[in-house]
Amino acid sequence: MFYGTDLTSRLLLGTAQYPSPIVLRAAIAASGAEVITVSLRREGAEGGAFREILTESGCRILPNTAGCHTVREAVTTAQMARELFGTNWIKLEVIGHADTLQPDPFALVEAARILSAEGFDVFPYTTEDLIVGEKLIEAGCRVLMPWGAPIGSGQGLRNEGGLRAMRAHFPGVPLVIDAGLGAPSQAARAMEMGFDAVLLNTAVAKATDPVAMASAFGQAVAAGRAAHAAGLMPSRDMAKASTPIFGMAELA
Repeated sequence: MFYGTDLTSRLLLGTAQYPSPIVLRAAIAASGAEVITVSLRREGAEGGAFREILTESGCRILPNTAGCHTVREAVTTAQMARELFGTNWIKLEVIGHADTLQPDPFALVEAARILSAEGFDVFPYTTEDLIVGEKLIEAGCRVLMPWGAPIGSGQGLRNEGGLRAMRAHFPGVPLVIDAGLGAPSQAARAMEMGFDAVLLNTAVAKATDPVAMASAFGQAVAAGRAAHAAGLMPSRDMAKASTPIFGMAELA
């Protein structure tokens, strides 16, 4: 549940970089996603045809502040997005490093505080840092979106230990892995670890067959969540026979 909204699908899908509008439309449908992220810059560039795809999808729109590097820029972009899309939801990105696209934690918290005070439902793109997470919660965020790896890198869950610690530290907060996933198996892994959802774009949009890949990610997310709910067996350092030796014949 995100800000009081229940969703069936735990896959959030980005809408950039697809080879054509037809492929984008088909990928959204194949993924089963109920939330799609949209950059205000892309909406402004492509206009009506792109907006029509978004409307026809039936998905909830999660505008984002992609490409923003300052608090002022992010807040202004969020305000424009709310007016354009008619939603208080905003995926907040405030980039601090040009190469890794790592968020600026100080600017991120400040922008989250301003937007929360203005009635936005903020989905902050952050790292797995626990202190930053606490500050974001204090600023009014009710969802945290830690990265798996740098945006578009396809590296998967680069710091599983840190992500596990974050999951344990915020047991009642919805956590969404955002960025860095490159394969359905990585998405399933995130769900097995107890994360509430994953958000991805490049791994689907740049696949040889984006529609098939969107379907694969949708299935992986569902399988990972089901496995987490079923209870995964713990790993062992030593082997343990699955067939008991009691009652077996003894050969002289």
